[in-house]
Amino acid sequence: MRASAYLAEGGPLAATMAEYEPRPGQMSMADAVQKTLEQDGVLLVEAGTGTGKTLAYLIPAMLSDRKVVISTGTKTLQDQIMEQDIPLLKRHVEPATDREIRVASMKGLQNYLCLRRFEEYQLSAQSIATNESASSQLMSAQLATLKAWRQRTTSGDRAELPLEDNAELWSHVMSGSDTRIGPRCTFHEACFVTKMRQAAADADIVVVNHHLFFADLAMRGPHGASVIPDYDAVIFDEAHQIEDVATMFFGVQVTSSKIDRLIRDAERVLALMRSSHALRAPSQVAHRAATFFSSLPRSADARLELDPSVFDQGSPRQSAASPRQAWFDFDAALEDLAHCLDTFAERSDTAAQVARRAERIRDDVASIVDREATRQVAWTEQRGRSLSLGASPIQVADTMRDELFFRVPSVVLTSATLSVGGSDFSFLRRRLGLAHTAEEFTPDEFATEELTVPSPFDYAEQAALYLPPSMPDPRAADFVDAAAEQVRALVELTGGGAWVLCTSIRSKNALAKRCHAQLGDSLLKQGDAPNRVLLERFRNDPRSVLFGTASFWEGVDVPGDALRLVIIDKLPFEAPSDPLTAARCAHLERQGESPFKTYLLPSAALTLKQGFGRLIRSRRDRGIVAILDSRIIKRGYGAVFLRSLPDARRCSTLEEAAAFWNSV
Repeated sequence: MRASAYLAEGGPLAATMAEYEPRPGQMSMADAVQKTLEQDGVLLVEAGTGTGKTLAYLIPAMLSDRKVVISTGTKTLQDQIMEQDIPLLKRHVEPATDREIRVASMKGLQNYLCLRRFEEYQLSAQSIATNESASSQLMSAQLATLKAWRQRTTSGDRAELPLEDNAELWSHVMSGSDTRIGPRCTFHEACFVTKMRQAAADADIVVVNHHLFFADLAMRGPHGASVIPDYDAVIFDEAHQIEDVATMFFGVQVTSSKIDRLIRDAERVLALMRSSHALRAPSQVAHRAATFFSSLPRSADARLELDPSVFDQGSPRQSAASPRQAWFDFDAALEDLAHCLDTFAERSDTAAQVARRAERIRDDVASIVDREATRQVAWTEQRGRSLSLGASPIQVADTMRDELFFRVPSVVLTSATLSVGGSDFSFLRRRLGLAHTAEEFTPDEFATEELTVPSPFDYAEQAALYLPPSMPDPRAADFVDAAAEQVRALVELTGGGAWVLCTSIRSKNALAKRCHAQLGDSLLKQGDAPNRVLLERFRNDPRSVLFGTASFWEGVDVPGDALRLVIIDKLPFEAPSDPLTAARCAHLERQGESPFKTYLLPSAALTLKQGFGRLIRSRRDRGIVAILDSRIIKRGYGAVFLRSLPDARRCSTLEEAAAFWNSV
């Protein structure tokens, strides 16, 4: 039975679901995915918003005889597939296949409770009950909640735990690739991660997210290890994200928070060993780590390139200690800690495991400092209180081609935003290793097919695209004031229900500050509260206006009247000062290519397409998208952006935007 038959008029879904509406695009996508799973190859599917792409790839996966991994962009979509879509489809597909279709979910190990660490934490935290400080009382309350949840959970999944997302206790008890002991652990058979892996090994379909998929793929390459069981096919949803995720996992990163977890675990195991003398080793690591990170260049709102020469002998001092000396001292402290823990290895598997973590951090820092400069770029970054030191590959195309497309028989990549300027997939092909040169986009090694499925929405009736031509250049001093005036006028027109999507934290803060007097308590600003709290407030207050940056440009859905206006301050070009962006541009220049045309422009067009996509999520939605960057109509390259966007009604004045709004 063809996959499209399940989705057709008169098919199993139509017969049982009220108001079911067959979608030709969804059916054609389902058949294309089924063909790829049957015949091998690579399929690129751009499925416009409202296509129903999730069912279009799930049904072929369930009909297939292969072991299929489905990789999603977010854990939210992963949970939706497991809790809603799979149960719905199993009722219809299983009778036709006459077999049980086994589906399992796998998340990153940090999403699961570690029973060993939980037990160790309870033993080391017995003194909390006698401590009356506010933080200790909070931790005691969190521990009580965790204990009660531990008794009833069957999965150990953090998503089920009724604690705040930022609950401090979780970092003390979560699992992780750097904390697991393996079969020697006392809790191995009862371990939630062990059970998750067993279920995945027995499953026909394994649902993961991109972070776990590429963490696993990176391990398979040099180490020959794996978390996800071997598979025959993979389907990437939100596939436009995978280059960034792959870049993260094929690089190296050391964070201050990772070191903090190491120190806490070392202190806990040494306390259990009743070694007060040895407790000096973790405190020495903490001191040396602080000195090391403070010696590195960093910025609170940007990633900075780390020049290799900063670690050279005789380089200029950045602080009281030179980076080179601070690195040596930090490395020595880690070595001492590992040696100290090794003395207890025969008595404690945990001590041996924490010692290995210390050695791994030593190796990671050394690999960043001594990296191969032509292939990687090193950087530092500060996010809140956490500092990061990392090295990222300048391009992942070769790795993706060798480790994924050559090795996995069937690969499907789908998203609402894969093509640029209409239906050109060449940018994605080049970035992911599906093209060897600028001219050769279908190498013989891959039986690659493309499919564009347009959205079923009537954008000309449902949405207006407002492009004010009189706006100053976004780099001009008066741009923010002019943009704020437009924001205030548009919000007054729609009565709120607006997202202001900004390309930088500085722009977000400046626009919000200039609009505060008019908007008052209806103004919501990313950073003032967790994103989920802001979204809840936004949905509950029809007057609200939310000012946000990168994480609100995609992956966040607010269908219905709650969101009726999206304002984009500037065209979302990547910051040329970002070290990875700069390195990629330099790499293209060395190849004789234009970084702007082949990288910066198409990348920005895809991001803008994502931002536009926040507005119309259903046939009932109506609203306005305003782009305040006049370069989109004044510069020649603006045509690439406009061809990439849905065919909404074009407006150039507030009066035209008001006429559209009043008509809908």
